[in-house]
Amino acid sequence: MRKWVFLWIVVLLFVETWVYSQVGERIGVGKTLFLTLATSIIGGLMVQFEGRKVLESVKGQMNNGQIPGRTVVDGLCILIGGLLLLIPGFITDAIGFTMVFPLTRPLYKIFLVKWVAKKMKDGTITFFRR
Repeated sequence: MRKWVFLWIVVLLFVETWVYSQVGERIGVGKTLFLTLATSIIGGLMVQFEGRKVLESVKGQMNNGQIPGRTVVDGLCILIGGLLLLIPGFITDAIGFTMVFPLTRPLYKIFLVKWVAKKMKDGTITFFRR
């Protein structure tokens, strides 16, 4: 598993660098840097707004005696999306925005819930230890 993560990071690094240089050649270095800074700022504001909404939803569910399982997955998607938005690059920004934006977040939630369920069934991930 760690080898695959390392491989994906290396491939992403090369692809991001190539895309970044292509955008820089097309629109100029100054505009590319401005666009990178703007996406980071806008992404950070979106993460704050969506994170607060999810946090309030979790609090409300817990106050009503409910387990906020799917809402926690929303929070995890926002966290991962926020981290991706902090990394300079256009591919990571696109993925990050889609993870933070509420209309596209369910695409990631489906895979994340299946992955957690599989790991719990295999016994490779546990939430409580005795």
